[in-house]
Amino acid sequence: MPESNGAACSAGEKVKPAASPAAEEPAAIAGDISYHAQYSPHFSPLAFGPEQAFYATAESVRDHLVQRWNETYMHFHKTDPKQTYYLSMEYLQGRALTNAVGNLGITGAYAEAVKKFGYELEALAGQEKDAALGNGGLGRLASCFLDSMATLNLPAWGYGLRYRYGLFKQSITKEGQQEFAEDWLEKFSPWEIVRHDIVYPIRFFGHVEILPNGSRKWAGGEVLNALAYDVPIPGYKTKNAISLRLWEAKASAEDFNLFQFNDGQYESAAQLHARAQQICAVLYPGDATEEGKLLRLKQQYFLCSASLQDIIFRFKERKSDRVSGKWSEFPAKVAVQLNDTHPTLAIPELMRLLMDEEGLGWDEAWDIINRTIAYTNHTVLPEALEKWSQAVMRKLLPRHMEIIEEIDKRFKEMVISTRKEMEGKLESLRILDDSNPQKPVVRMANLCVVSAHTVNGVAELHSNILKEELFADYVSIWPNKFQNKTNGITPRRWLRFCNPELSEIVTKWLKTDQWTSNLDLLTGLRKFADDEKLHAEWASAKLASKKRLAKHVLDVTGVTIDPNSLFDIQIKRIHEYKRQLLNILGAVYRYKKLKEMSAEEKQKVTPRTIMVGGKAFATYTNAKRIVKLVNDVGAVVNNDPDVNKYLKVVFIPNYNVSVAEVLIPGSELSQHISTAGMEASGTSNMKFSLNGCVIIGTLDGANVEIREEVGEENFFLFGAKADQVAGLRKDRENGLFKPDPRFEEAKQLIRSGAFGSYDYAPLLDSLEGNSGFGRGDYFLVGYDFPSYIDAQTRVDEAYKDKKRWIKMSILNTAGSGKFSSDRTIAQYAKEIWGITASPVP
Repeated sequence: MPESNGAACSAGEKVKPAASPAAEEPAAIAGDISYHAQYSPHFSPLAFGPEQAFYATAESVRDHLVQRWNETYMHFHKTDPKQTYYLSMEYLQGRALTNAVGNLGITGAYAEAVKKFGYELEALAGQEKDAALGNGGLGRLASCFLDSMATLNLPAWGYGLRYRYGLFKQSITKEGQQEFAEDWLEKFSPWEIVRHDIVYPIRFFGHVEILPNGSRKWAGGEVLNALAYDVPIPGYKTKNAISLRLWEAKASAEDFNLFQFNDGQYESAAQLHARAQQICAVLYPGDATEEGKLLRLKQQYFLCSASLQDIIFRFKERKSDRVSGKWSEFPAKVAVQLNDTHPTLAIPELMRLLMDEEGLGWDEAWDIINRTIAYTNHTVLPEALEKWSQAVMRKLLPRHMEIIEEIDKRFKEMVISTRKEMEGKLESLRILDDSNPQKPVVRMANLCVVSAHTVNGVAELHSNILKEELFADYVSIWPNKFQNKTNGITPRRWLRFCNPELSEIVTKWLKTDQWTSNLDLLTGLRKFADDEKLHAEWASAKLASKKRLAKHVLDVTGVTIDPNSLFDIQIKRIHEYKRQLLNILGAVYRYKKLKEMSAEEKQKVTPRTIMVGGKAFATYTNAKRIVKLVNDVGAVVNNDPDVNKYLKVVFIPNYNVSVAEVLIPGSELSQHISTAGMEASGTSNMKFSLNGCVIIGTLDGANVEIREEVGEENFFLFGAKADQVAGLRKDRENGLFKPDPRFEEAKQLIRSGAFGSYDYAPLLDSLEGNSGFGRGDYFLVGYDFPSYIDAQTRVDEAYKDKKRWIKMSILNTAGSGKFSSDRTIAQYAKEIWGITASPVP
């Protein structure tokens, strides 16, 4: 028999159900929650345990959001401002309840209301599952951006896919990482609203027909439907609430073959329905097979086509009210931002819609593309700059392949006729890469750069690498096309709501809470950086967060950690360039040195708890080996009575936004140690600094700017610089690398079997040799190891001086003002999109 919560039920029975959609008083809110429990039922009538209470509370909060949402939608419809449409394959939203009541300014009222049912708001918020719509930084950035767009009252929409299972849920066993399907939609999401009237046809395969008038039309193939689900995004202390519109793939009833079904051909009868379900099943399905490649391309096209049809529909809906009603006005009303190369197909799709569906000529349609679309580059890693097989593209999207070929042809002609001196570089600049006749590909980043009016990087260093290296030849053709927009994070979720103790101290000492929407005000903390009273309060807040984190670690891993030890955290996607391997090799070396120390020497050691979290992509073997190594090292170290008072190594499973909201406030040192020049920006580094955590890192991505803002003395720097990396790789190739003895010691200890019988030779071999695939230490772990160990020694010394460490912590928070996503989005709005605030009156 399912459990029900008797105490909560009896408490709830005293609250009379009464619909009160915009209630702000606790009693009325409680009535609204009770109303939803009774009249929007998802569970049997007697059940009102924590889960049921969460859903009823969420639906009550949603009432507030729907009201603002409708008012915002009507306001935009009436005033017809230029709007931005943000296309992203990923959104890492995290839990919505705490964020929603916080942004709406009704946290206290809801906390009081749920007490009437015998619950704490924090406990109910813990019932919510993270929406599994993203993987890492790209998706979290998109979510921070939506929060800022709403807070700045910008007319904007987010577009994504409604993945049923997302990436995967990570579990750690003796074998290492295991992947399981996410269950965030197993019951339902209380935040989304299905829009049954917003449905668009999406075609795949088929052929191109030439009509009698010479125009072309895509026909045949299979057609699925895109159905819209809207998730409200409330602004902070504003009436505006914007939409994240997620698309789900559906087949219609007429696509179900009743005759075949009754004939016993069950799979054949529902073939199109099954194919529709595949499209939004999983984020980044494996693409080792042609079927996998087709599915990924289907996903990308599905997002682009549905979103652009929606954008065009909205433009035409208002077109008749405008003075001229011409298509040339489209870029004056629409800005489309491509978040990385995944939505690149928006370019040929918008061309197709304008030419084949709306009857525009090539030149007019191309002019609209050039003035509408902008592209954000998020990586310089070759494997992440997408290249699609021309054969796969032609098979799935024959009309789009024609359009891409024409864009490529016209680009070539333009370069030859206007920039004769660039002719020798054309092959690398072209969109179509035919250099390998067996595997011709479409270069998606090149298509974006050629088509978009603006291309931006996401940190100063990254944008400079784009301009000086990756896209240098394009810069000589279009010098004004390239910009930098340093990433940012929302201070609401990443300090105000996730770290209430520190947040209250910041507000108290600044004598205002305005910093939550004007983060530059944090510089006001600098004048108190030596104040002993602030130091005491700061240390107390930090300890509270560390204790909360220690409880989480115990709950999810069974490992007890000491809140008085230095909490050292690296949480991010597991990838060789992010160098979790450098971190764990450092931990192995530390363990070895501890084992060699006398009892007296150990007394002088700074106790440290090293925590690593992140998901390794399911097919990325070396990344999964790194996860296993962290766990194997932890199993030995944490159970070794000689050292476990001075060192613990813990792998935090199933890292996601909600886990980050516990880890980041409790951190004291955070590792951002990627090979210089390889991390476009990083945003977790910003979250850690904002929460008073000190960074140990390389001069990579946004680390460069963080170090400038917080002060060089409040950042532990090590490692090669970006402009040295190519030369160091060359030296390595030529056999000039001399490994540090400490590096050799750490590797040897792993090879000795000290951490179990698993064969780590292939992983360690990647650090060996002078060149070759999977060898030659491409990410310079060996080169940076000695300076990394030296920097960690400086960390140990600094942590012993509590006064110095707390001052460093305060100055990290004080220097984080630049890294608000409000600042980033205000720059996008002004310098790329050309949109202005449109607050609901």
